[in-house]
Amino acid sequence: MLKRLEVKNFTVFSHAEINWSRGLNVIVGENGTGKSQLMRLAYAVSYVGSRFLHAPRQDKVALQREIANKLVAVCKPEALGRLVSRQQGRNRCEVKIDLVESLSRGFAFRFATNSLEVKVSRPFLVKPHMAGPVFFPSHEMLSMFPGFISLYDEHHLEFDETYYDLAKALDSPAKKRHPQDVVLLIEELEKLIEGHIVLDNGRFYLVAPSRGKLEASLLAEGVRKLATLTFLLRNGSLSNKGTLFWDEPETNLNPKLIRSLAAALFTLGRHGFQIVLATHSLFLLREIRILAEASKKRKERSPAACFIGISKDLDQQSVTVVSSESLEDIHPLVLLDEDIEQTERYLQEG
Repeated sequence: MLKRLEVKNFTVFSHAEINWSRGLNVIVGENGTGKSQLMRLAYAVSYVGSRFLHAPRQDKVALQREIANKLVAVCKPEALGRLVSRQQGRNRCEVKIDLVESLSRGFAFRFATNSLEVKVSRPFLVKPHMAGPVFFPSHEMLSMFPGFISLYDEHHLEFDETYYDLAKALDSPAKKRHPQDVVLLIEELEKLIEGHIVLDNGRFYLVAPSRGKLEASLLAEGVRKLATLTFLLRNGSLSNKGTLFWDEPETNLNPKLIRSLAAALFTLGRHGFQIVLATHSLFLLREIRILAEASKKRKERSPAACFIGISKDLDQQSVTVVSSESLEDIHPLVLLDEDIEQTERYLQEG
């Protein structure tokens, strides 16, 4: 799980420092403000951190290689140095990451405009049970899954590695036993998709009592997304104390499903799953806020939701990052501004 992330001169971020909630984290901002790149950076370092159970000095070279390779594979620049903020002359990116499971302070690394590798300045130690992260890209994977892993292994594809990682996470059979709270959540999700998802001979199917066995490609994309979440809970790839990154989960979901999805994600956060979302949906934001406020009123002992707003600076060359437990503290909240402006135009025309 992420605890703290500080970056300097990473893509459009001249400087940003985020303290992450152990529960639900929601990133909002205009297009071009770096939401997806910030998520991909956080995912890449979490991914590497979860696989280096210990990093003594003799493993420093391997750690540096892993970080550089993962950043390039996930962010898809032509070269590692392209991730450094643009300015005249040479520049250097610095990243510091603290993980909840870390036995030490975490780790830090840097790389310059002309770098081919990163330099780790603060190695780390983590507990052996640290759960790995899962990343949901904005496009679903179930319909693309057949043959995707072998194709990605053997050929150059213009998919970033989050798709490959998700395919590998899906390529595992369901577990026989789950904690009771996970069982209840799976049951709720299966009510939404009106069946249960199965992996059969390299393909995904929805087994529905009323419709029989349906290929994943015949399902609505929104249903495929929820089915993916359900299956990863079933096979344990998404587990307690792990982090789920989800880029624009609202894509191709109707408001009813968005409301149900918000409730499911909030429930995951309450039961030890860390969630990091990037969204353009004001509807989803409001649902999360409603759930967070209701949880406070019930005095539930659960992690607070964290809202992370990214806005362009006046020079339009860099961005400002503000995080808060209150949605109202995120200024300017472009989604709300546009919603109000549209409402005014609608009333004027009516």
